[in-house]
Amino acid sequence: MGKPSDNRAWFLVLPMFCLVAFNALLPLMTVVNYSVQDTFGNNQFFWNGLQWYVELLNPSTELGGRFYGALGRSLGFSLIILAIEVPLGMMVALAMPKRGFKLALCLVMMAVPLLLPWNVVGVIWQLYARDNIGLFGWTVNAIGIPFNYTNSAVDSWVVVVLMDVWHWTSLIALLCYAGLRAIPDAYYQAARIDGASRWLVFRKIELPKLQRVLTIGILLRFMDSFMIYTEPFIVTGGGPGNYTTFLSIDLVKIALGQFDLGKAGAMSIVYTLITLIVCWIFYTVITTRDSAESAT
Repeated sequence: MGKPSDNRAWFLVLPMFCLVAFNALLPLMTVVNYSVQDTFGNNQFFWNGLQWYVELLNPSTELGGRFYGALGRSLGFSLIILAIEVPLGMMVALAMPKRGFKLALCLVMMAVPLLLPWNVVGVIWQLYARDNIGLFGWTVNAIGIPFNYTNSAVDSWVVVVLMDVWHWTSLIALLCYAGLRAIPDAYYQAARIDGASRWLVFRKIELPKLQRVLTIGILLRFMDSFMIYTEPFIVTGGGPGNYTTFLSIDLVKIALGQFDLGKAGAMSIVYTLITLIVCWIFYTVITTRDSAESAT
């Protein structure tokens, strides 16, 4: 017979679990309540049913077109970020020293961007990319390339992407470095005995061992980039026009700028469902891979 399990430790976690659940469910219930109502002001609401959801999911309506446009910009931004930060983070992790003072220096330097508050990062890049006083903007214009992120959609995207790459590539690099350090030396010794090239070592040993770490890193970066708000709002304010108006920025504009709480509530619920579906997909991939590895 197996040893009987003792679940009394759950009682120690239960108060905090109830507190977190309360803090999560109460705002969610409020948003759901707003999403099925409408108001003419004076804090008077009336039942609207699923009308906001119908308009939101219909691209031919004004709300639907606005939603799908912002959703496309958010997804495009997340894909660009992942395409740059994941390979770059792996390259940085592979180039890092294994031990000594240089390793400590690299870890400290990569940790600095991660420690900065998001609003500080936005202010830094807002000044850094200015075409008249910013080092980056002034340098680009000085070499003969017209650059003004306040008037050009391409330039604004360049600034927002570079800002996020500077801010978060360190996270992928640190995760990959931790995964590389967890690989036993026996694998590398066997590769040296077989005369494997550096590329073969990476493809056959390091990359397979980093799959779980990369999956977690991609999930974290997708969630954060898909919900990004503070940095691009400070740098561009969603402009020029609506070119950097991501879903989070548009949601705040509808809720606080226009005070359309019903539309904002419906958009928030759909926004949350999209994020949860992506998280569920990543969780399924991880658990399926773990089951396959256990079976072999």
